[in-house]
Amino acid sequence: MTILAFNQDFGAAVAAGAFENELALHKTLLESTRAIPWKIDWATMRFAYIGPQIEDLLGWDQGSWLTVEDWASRIHEDERERVVNFCVAQSQAGVDHEADYRALTKDGGHVWIRDVVHVVRKPDGEVDSLVGFMFDISERKKAEEELVRLQKELEALSLTDGLTGIANRRHFDQRLEAEWHAARRNGQPLSLILLDIDFFKQFNDRYGHVGGDACLVAVARALQGVARRAGDLVARFGGEEFVALLPGADAVGGRMLADASAAAIAALRIPHEASSVSDYLTASIGVGTVTANGASEPRAFIDAVDRLLYAAKQNGRNRIESLAR
Repeated sequence: MTILAFNQDFGAAVAAGAFENELALHKTLLESTRAIPWKIDWATMRFAYIGPQIEDLLGWDQGSWLTVEDWASRIHEDERERVVNFCVAQSQAGVDHEADYRALTKDGGHVWIRDVVHVVRKPDGEVDSLVGFMFDISERKKAEEELVRLQKELEALSLTDGLTGIANRRHFDQRLEAEWHAARRNGQPLSLILLDIDFFKQFNDRYGHVGGDACLVAVARALQGVARRAGDLVARFGGEEFVALLPGADAVGGRMLADASAAAIAALRIPHEASSVSDYLTASIGVGTVTANGASEPRAFIDAVDRLLYAAKQNGRNRIESLAR
């Protein structure tokens, strides 16, 4: 063997060894990460490779991942159809993509996975294979769900009166706007009750603010017990004023609920020695009904019912004034 031939053979051997070492290094790096590498042959739809980390994460043996059917069957049924259809469509189009889903564990639980997919093409542009990584995003999902829960809780608090626990003025304003448009669209009546506790300042002076707060809570509960239809809303309008929004209630229904509200407050039998109209707590009430049309506005409706409430006060309190238009 000539020196040249020896050098060529030795160089080839070194090169082959270096290549094998590089492959081994890459394999070691891939299998030492928490991300799970995988590859699927497009023509056969079979796994060419999946990292051994899959067993630690999901419990399924590395050798059990044979085809895409194994992958699809291990997606939570609530997400399976959506995820499979999306990934197949994106892969057929040759588009890199990612999908979040719950992967089923062998013991019956689930783990949130983010699957990041790269489409490998042949020289002619046809899809050759899919390669990607599965990432465990369970902790991230828990954090996201907790954030959503806190946001909903915060939103609920922002729409709730802190003292009585019923809807606040902001909640009422939002619902009135929505119900007004619904009534206009459907041609349905809308009734509104405004209620003011009689001589509440004097009640506070006589029984103290703690007693006044307890009184407001009791009245709020009593009103909620009256307006129980689906869609009815009882809210604290401000101070000692309450409002009941009654979608679909006509003038007769609105008046009946106003009468029931007055009776429910009377049934509380809350002593009110500072009242000049009764020995017990009473309220003045205005109730109105409207069929919304293109020319009317909810603010004008509230003002009209508020004038009825004012009339109830002016006409002696502990009474109901009503109007339908």
